[in-house]
Amino acid sequence: MSESSGETRSWRLEWPVSGGSRVARAHLKMAPQDFRVSEVLEEFPDEPETSSAASVTGEGEHLCLRIEKTGDNTEFVAGALATLADCRPFDVGFCGLKDRHAVTSQWFSLYRPGMMDNDAALIERISERWPVKSAHRSVRKLRRGDHQGNHFVVTLRQVSTGREVVESALERLKMQGAPNYFGPQRFGFAGGNLDRAIHIDPSALNRRGGQGKRRGRGKPGSSGDGRKNVLYFSAARSWFFNEVLAARVAEGSWRAPLPGEPAEHATGPLWGDGGTSAGGEIGQRERDIVALTPELASLFLATRMKPERRPLVAMAKDLSWSWLDDGGLELNFFLEPGQYATTILSDIFELEDMSLGQHNKQHG
Repeated sequence: MSESSGETRSWRLEWPVSGGSRVARAHLKMAPQDFRVSEVLEEFPDEPETSSAASVTGEGEHLCLRIEKTGDNTEFVAGALATLADCRPFDVGFCGLKDRHAVTSQWFSLYRPGMMDNDAALIERISERWPVKSAHRSVRKLRRGDHQGNHFVVTLRQVSTGREVVESALERLKMQGAPNYFGPQRFGFAGGNLDRAIHIDPSALNRRGGQGKRRGRGKPGSSGDGRKNVLYFSAARSWFFNEVLAARVAEGSWRAPLPGEPAEHATGPLWGDGGTSAGGEIGQRERDIVALTPELASLFLATRMKPERRPLVAMAKDLSWSWLDDGGLELNFFLEPGQYATTILSDIFELEDMSLGQHNKQHG
């Protein structure tokens, strides 16, 4: 429902899969241990995990810690680390958001100039809440996308179809990848983030200090709503990408670039000022798809957001799998930043996310 008008519309939140239909149903995240994520950051060398605080290697003003967490989302942990380190929330950096209902290992950086002598004591305090697996000093803060990707170990339960059918689909996934859709959670329940996007003031996204000291109340677009506006705007951008990708999947052209694409591989638009950076027929086709939803397209007429491109194909690198004695299916794979495990797996499976309660089917 829109915050300002009470109006809603019906949004498409399911898109075609590469094989025409999914081959099986399965339960996801029956326990956090069924969804393990380990962040890969090549800046720091691989080393045996430490069971206690100790030796911090490297030099620099930022203390970087690899932390294992279960049941806590990334932003909550970042806020708690700022409190424990007695620094500003802005002084805590991380590479990407990780699932809450999972066992995740990821890096955080803390800005602590001149406080190296206190690192061990701080790590001990943090270890009382979360295991600290590695510690390094660095000259720079960690920022979104600094990591090389994530390694996943995902266990699916109660797989509904025979092994031969599932393994054939997994072999196809291994060879050709899956459509690189944004997941439905980005769009809010029943597309609520898209309803709200229609009513934000896009010019507010161009103002410096849009999340400044004033706390706007009332209509979306006020300065206090700056963070939400960015969320809603991102949802609109992602939805247009999914719509373009869906058209390419439906016609079977999603794996290879078409004339007019500004890349050597198949890409889709992250809409911006001027629409799309694609030219020729493909650029016109993308504009035609976006024009079908003028209420969202109008958002991009006032913003100075630069058009970008996103790969249409998500590859589960080094994909392997094994069947467990209890009938579960364990999958191991690596994804680059900006690719989502549930989206990849939803190309094959109709997933029921058991961490969400009722109405919890996950589609790509």
